[in-house]
Amino acid sequence: MNDYKIVIPARYGSSRLPGKPLIELAGKPMVQHVYERAVETGVKDIVIATDDDRIAEAARGFGADVVMTSVDHENGTERIAEVVKLKGWADDAVVVNLQGDEPLIPKALVEQTASGLLQHPEAGMSSLCTPIHSDDDAFDPNVVKVVTDKTGFAMYFSRASIPWDRDGYKVQPGVKTSKMPVYRHIGMYGYRVGFLNQYASMEVSPVEQVESLEQLRALWHGVKIHMSVIDEPPGHGVDTPDDVTRVEQLLAELAGQ
Repeated sequence: MNDYKIVIPARYGSSRLPGKPLIELAGKPMVQHVYERAVETGVKDIVIATDDDRIAEAARGFGADVVMTSVDHENGTERIAEVVKLKGWADDAVVVNLQGDEPLIPKALVEQTASGLLQHPEAGMSSLCTPIHSDDDAFDPNVVKVVTDKTGFAMYFSRASIPWDRDGYKVQPGVKTSKMPVYRHIGMYGYRVGFLNQYASMEVSPVEQVESLEQLRALWHGVKIHMSVIDEPPGHGVDTPDDVTRVEQLLAELAGQ
């Protein structure tokens, strides 16, 4: 299955790791590792979207197709929306957002994200989630939760523990409900180009601002988001200096297999 496109947003600015896409991991810039994960899918159209000449130069150096985008985008969705407009991709095309700080992402998860749209034409977006087993994660506001309907479409995303077990949490506060699964949202997205072409003109929603979750803008405006459930979270991403060391070790282990 490779009838979709991949865009890798790669922004130089980062509060915790400036120049993150160019951090060297096992002898290569991180963005090159991410690009190689994309190539493993067999997808023909793979684009690195950046607002920085240094990233563009590095990406072209290893043969990537680069699109220069505005420095004013507030999130990756806006950056990808600019790419699809510049590329002139058809409204029914499917695009997967492969984060530029996920050098260990398995190709199966990229394919599963695309599949959520390819198999559900009524969806404008797709994403992934995984069951939460830890009480701490269930109540951690940094762990985003999602509740879906019976057909696998997102009903709501929140930093709070949802669904809220009204009776159970009275008796055992801080202990994850056993009445139904609690799912962690994995921030990997697929988009239909038609949705991206509308996104820029969609009014920012109150719930998006309150929760600080950009995907709530889509739900607010009635866009369906299909969620695929995976058993385990994806490979380790890079957000902190400690992550760099950990990911380098994992890449070395993979290279030695």
